[in-house]
Amino acid sequence: MSTLPAKLMHPDDLLLVIDVQRDFCPGGRLAIAGGDAVVPAITALAVHFEHIVLTQDWHPALHNSFASSHQHTNPYEVVEASYGEQTLWPDHCVQNTPGAAFHPGLDEVVSRAELILRKGFRREIDSYSAFFENDKQTPTGLAGYLRERGFQHIFLAGLAYDFCVRFSALDAVRAGFAVFVVEDACRPVNLPGSVAGTNREFAAAGVQRISSGDI
Repeated sequence: MSTLPAKLMHPDDLLLVIDVQRDFCPGGRLAIAGGDAVVPAITALAVHFEHIVLTQDWHPALHNSFASSHQHTNPYEVVEASYGEQTLWPDHCVQNTPGAAFHPGLDEVVSRAELILRKGFRREIDSYSAFFENDKQTPTGLAGYLRERGFQHIFLAGLAYDFCVRFSALDAVRAGFAVFVVEDACRPVNLPGSVAGTNREFAAAGVQRISSGDI
């Protein structure tokens, strides 16, 4: 059973919304099944939080994580990059394209965000986590921002549960935060074994899986 703070929504609680962008929703270039279903869930969740941060996938054209940038490869294949294994994706969330925009149903939440963190903007390296590039060495600066603001409890929601939410949650724990993932406000890409692997890593790291009803 999850152990939540005795009183929720303290000044040191923060809602971190991961990559709820058009390309990850139905009709997008990397559509996640039911991806748009997180929008009403996050909108309802956000009313309980004074502090909100959003991340935004923000790739240049010809990004190294795109299958189209590699000869004789297909989306969802895994290749070896300079920093380790890299899943190749369809082109998505290219800077200043409609697909990179936040889902329009999220406008109210976006308007309340105190920070929008763009990630994945370096052509040569992907960035699943809100805290580090995929080399696990290059920081985004988010951990320092959250510490200076005095946040202690981080609640995550968004897309995708088994990739960007997963890596962000694990890095948040490593950075010293208490971390809660709101499962009904997330959806997975759901590659073979990816959800089960996420759940195992969350359990091992102490990431607490909760539902909106717990809040």
